Amino acid sequence: MKKEETYIPRLKKHYLVNVVPKLMKIFNYKNIYQVPKVKKVVLNMSVNEAKENIKALDIATEELSMITGQKPKICRAKKAISNFKLKKGMPIGLKVTLRGNRMYEFLDRLIFIALPKIRDFHGIPNNSFDSKGNYNLGITEQYIFPEVNIEKSDKVRGMNITIVTSAKKDEEAKELMSLLGFPFAKK
Repeated sequence: MKKEETYIPRLKKHYLVNVVPKLMKIFNYKNIYQVPKVKKVVLNMSVNEAKENIKALDIATEELSMITGQKPKICRAKKAISNFKLKKGMPIGLKVTLRGNRMYEFLDRLIFIALPKIRDFHGIPNNSFDSKGNYNLGITEQYIFPEVNIEKSDKVRGMNITIVTSAKKDEEAKELMSLLGFPFAKK
């Protein structure tokens, strides 16, 4: 019987081979399980125009599923707000949580394909860490991803990308992300 080979994404292989030993050396970890890692990536996209045009939600769902390779969850309004013409239960956004190999594939495309396509890009901000080692990144247009077809798209939509790590401090998370290849802005 032949043993089945499992696929390991390029960024995950880079993390295991190069990043883990460097982080163990930098922060003097005694055990490999102390080394911080990326736990999950959460993408949020607001679809405000879905209040008037429900087809905008379908187009945004299709685009986000092409970007992530996973069907997004529709987020609905928790309560009615008359000033915003919002009724309880109306669809207002989309959310995707990526883990495992899909997460590494997405991060690989984000770091090496999508971010360099941003016009006048000087790196991602250094100050977007919360105090628990997680990073928030805002993107103004979904067209930086090569999977999105500009002709089929109806509107430019931004998204928020949250990268959740197992790091205890922001310094550890920043070192992890910079070793993975995230282009931080020069101070």
